[in-house]
Amino acid sequence: MAAKTIDHAFTATSLRSAATDPTFAGALSFMRRRFTKDLTGVDAAVWGIPFDAATSNRPGARFGPQAIRRASAIFDNDPQYPFNRDLFAQMSVIDYGDCLLDYGNHAETPAAIERQATTIIDSGAFLLTLGGDHYVTWPLLEAHAEKHGPLALVQFDAHQDTWLDHEGRIDHGSFVARAARSGIIDPAHSIQVGIRTHAPEDCGLRLIYGHEVEEMTASEIAAAILERTAGRPAYLTFDIDCLDPAYAPGTGTPVAGGPSSAKILSVLSKLGALDIRGADVVEVAPAYDHADITAIAGATVAMYMLGLRAERLAKG
Repeated sequence: MAAKTIDHAFTATSLRSAATDPTFAGALSFMRRRFTKDLTGVDAAVWGIPFDAATSNRPGARFGPQAIRRASAIFDNDPQYPFNRDLFAQMSVIDYGDCLLDYGNHAETPAAIERQATTIIDSGAFLLTLGGDHYVTWPLLEAHAEKHGPLALVQFDAHQDTWLDHEGRIDHGSFVARAARSGIIDPAHSIQVGIRTHAPEDCGLRLIYGHEVEEMTASEIAAAILERTAGRPAYLTFDIDCLDPAYAPGTGTPVAGGPSSAKILSVLSKLGALDIRGADVVEVAPAYDHADITAIAGATVAMYMLGLRAERLAKG
C-alpha cells in the first residue's frame, strides 16, 4: 500500500502517472486525470459543458459530463483496449473541469463556450469535450476553425442536424447547417454516420444511413470516412444517439435501428489516419439511463478518442 495513492485527480505528482484508486472510490475526474486549469505542458485537456437548454425532446444532458466521468473510473490505470498501451505514459492529459455558464442567460452561452474553448485550444492542447447537448458543438467548431481553418466534420449521429434557423436560436438540431453556411466546415470533405432520420437538406455532406451501417463492415465504414476527409484537419463529434437505444438508452432523442457499441467502437479504432484536431461526446442524459449503460458507452468513446491521439503522438 505504501506506493499507492487515493484521489489521484488531486494528489497526482505527474500528468503522466497512472492512477491506483479503487474503481469504486476516489475523486471522479475523467480517467482520474488531475483536475487543473494549468495548461502548461498539456497534450490533451478533457472539458465538460453541462448545457442542455437546446434540447428538443428530453432534457438532462447537462448531467452528461458527471456521468461520463463517473463511468470512466473503470479505465483509470490499465493498458487500454484496443490500443494496448498506457495512454498517459507519453501523453500529458488533464481534466480541465467544466465550462462556466450562466444558466439564466442562454443568449451568452455560445460566446462563453467559444471563449473558454479558445483558451484551451490556443495553449496547443488537444480539446476533448464532454457534453451537454449537441448545440455545444457549434461554438466548439467556431473555436477550432479559428485556429485550423475550415474543418472536415466527422459526425456519428442518428440525426443530420441540418435544420435551418436564424443565428440567434439555441437549438441542437441546426449546428451542421450553420457550420456549412458559415464556411467553418467543408461539406465536400465531411461525413455523417448512422443517420436514421430525415432533414430538409444534407448541406453537401455525405451520409451513411443506419441501414447502410448494418450492411457495411467496420473497415468499410472507416475507409469511407478516411476517403471523404482526404487528410484534411478534422473535427470528430459523437452524439451518443448514434447507437441503438439498446446500447444507449440514456439520451434525449433516441432512435431505434442503430448500430451496436461494438461495431462503432471498431470503426473508431480504425481511424488512426484521421487528422483529428478536436472532438466531443454529447447527448448523454443519465436520468434515462440504466446501470450506466449509456455513460459507459460515452466514456468508452471518449477514451477511444484519447487513444487515437496517443497513437498519433507516439508515431510523431
